[in-house]
Amino acid sequence: MKALSKSRFKQGLECPNKLFFSNSKEVYHNIKNEDPFLQALASGGFQVEEYARLQYPGGVLVDAPYEDNDYQDLADQTSKHLKRENVVIYEAAFYVDDLFIRTDVLVKKGADIQLIEVKAKSIDPNNDYNFIGSKKKLVSSWKPYLFDLAFQTHVAKLCLPNFKVTPFLCLVDKSKVATVEGLNQFFRVKQTTDKRTGVDALVDDKRQLGENLLHQEDLSDIVSKIHSGEYSYYDNLNFHEAIDLLRDVRLKDYYPNWPAQFSACKNCEFKKDHSETAEQKKSGFDHCFKTQFQWTETDFKTPNIFNIWDLKDPKLMEQGLLFKSQLTLEDIKYKEAPGKLSRTERQWLQIEKERDKDFSEFVDKEGLKAEMDSWVYPYHFIDFETSTVPLPFHTGRRPYEQIAFQFSHHIYHEDGRIEHANEYINTVQGEFPNFIFAQHLLDALVHDEGTIFKYSTHENTILNAIRDQLKSSNYPFKNELVSFIESISHPKDKHPDPWKVPTRLSGNGTRDMVDLCAVIKKYYYNPHTNGSNSIKKVLPAVLKSSQFVQNKYSKSIETIGVGSKNFPSNHTWLEEENGEILSPYNLLRPLFENFSEAEIANTLSEMYNINDGGAALTAYGKIQYTDMTKEERQEISKALKRYCELDTLAMVMIYEHLKSLV
Repeated sequence: MKALSKSRFKQGLECPNKLFFSNSKEVYHNIKNEDPFLQALASGGFQVEEYARLQYPGGVLVDAPYEDNDYQDLADQTSKHLKRENVVIYEAAFYVDDLFIRTDVLVKKGADIQLIEVKAKSIDPNNDYNFIGSKKKLVSSWKPYLFDLAFQTHVAKLCLPNFKVTPFLCLVDKSKVATVEGLNQFFRVKQTTDKRTGVDALVDDKRQLGENLLHQEDLSDIVSKIHSGEYSYYDNLNFHEAIDLLRDVRLKDYYPNWPAQFSACKNCEFKKDHSETAEQKKSGFDHCFKTQFQWTETDFKTPNIFNIWDLKDPKLMEQGLLFKSQLTLEDIKYKEAPGKLSRTERQWLQIEKERDKDFSEFVDKEGLKAEMDSWVYPYHFIDFETSTVPLPFHTGRRPYEQIAFQFSHHIYHEDGRIEHANEYINTVQGEFPNFIFAQHLLDALVHDEGTIFKYSTHENTILNAIRDQLKSSNYPFKNELVSFIESISHPKDKHPDPWKVPTRLSGNGTRDMVDLCAVIKKYYYNPHTNGSNSIKKVLPAVLKSSQFVQNKYSKSIETIGVGSKNFPSNHTWLEEENGEILSPYNLLRPLFENFSEAEIANTLSEMYNINDGGAALTAYGKIQYTDMTKEERQEISKALKRYCELDTLAMVMIYEHLKSLV
């Protein structure tokens, strides 16, 4: 049986062509991993769903005793339960006109029905502009959730014409605090389970959970305006037209030839990658561009606009400017910046070099040298691994507070000696590690006044979060730790635009961390990165370009005298395959045997908007929320240490290359 389900409806709203490609999973490759175990570990969404059920006790679960897509059976089960005067139903099912939904929670009281969609997304109930912005338009980040709810409400009303159906979003209230210890440990993720969520609750009474951390928002007015067409997902397609189109695509299995749009195409998951399964499958992206733009094999090999760093202008595509060779300085609004590469200068470098097949590096030697001359030996390279959880660890903690569970620290001495000086990891289930983390970091960095390096803005954000947590705590060393954090960071609200954060700022901490990623952006461009500034892209690019780094790191750790806490003395960081230098990250044993790092990153990208650290975050989730042996926890801990050590060593390698250039 086929039907337009709410998940298919949501996918189709992103791009109707995607619905066609997802109809044929055996034909078209999808770079995202849809495994529920991975998603449960990554987002915490299924845990929140189980938590929400406990807030509506005494409910009955509509189960699927036959095939998962036996829609009529599930709908019949729901109808039987709805004959009761009052009832709570989990995963109530409705099937009508080839439309199918399952609601997270349904509460029936007489002729009144509350349709409750549970999401792990956080909300501040005191914000008047959560869903409707100041310009009276739907906030774009909430659109998928609101149209999902509108679709469910539409189907439920078709099935229940004599009932009043009120739609709600049930969201995590970030203004509340946990009132019980170990709340996040009550919900365990299972690798194999009959439950759709893959999560088992260890409690059965909501009184054991303390204060309810969820907020229920009545969205009847917004849903009504979506139904009437006042709010639309696309300017040229209202809600009911979208249902008709997507239902046809789902049932008739035809390619709708929906016009390509820059953001959707740039982030399309139906592309080829380097996995084994991709070899046997087709690319949905290629199908669209062959059909709509008559691209040939030569066109697909020609540098296009979709990987241009930080390009946000959809009008280029609307004007038919799809290839880098078509662009002019005016097209990207080119503007120079004194003393550094501007955003558009960097974009133009990428465009020119890809267009001309020029793989030579760009380096502003004068600017870079002036920057490097301000640094103080010994140099400290640090990297954090962190997580955020919707259900807090301890009493007094808020949903989605930052959790810092690991760091690595390399020191580069003035004489060129390199040591892996410190590392910290906390893999204890249910323990809030942040203050101990900060104490270990202080102990690692307090012995001199050398320059501290981070990569990107993440470490500063985390330290600000820990600082705020400390200030509201009774931790015995909080004053010392707050002073330390303030000395190596800058206030989080001082520079809202991360692309504009300078490497050093007057008036901030006396050892305010230098952002090595910002240094790269300002003074250096390597075409082998394809525009990315991710450390996992910059490092392989540097290895391809740097004779110095190649010569040094092709030798064993023992020979080059680079200390390591996690690798044997005969380990070498560089290996070649078919004449190509492999990224050191590819030489590490995967944290998950079933999921590649690319699959994990693609699964996390929409939820966390991150490019790095996805595997570590997921591994930490596995440690926290799955039951495992002591040996398995130790193995994951060892693998995490190797990954984090490589992150800070990668920073050292990048620094050494920059040094060799100037």
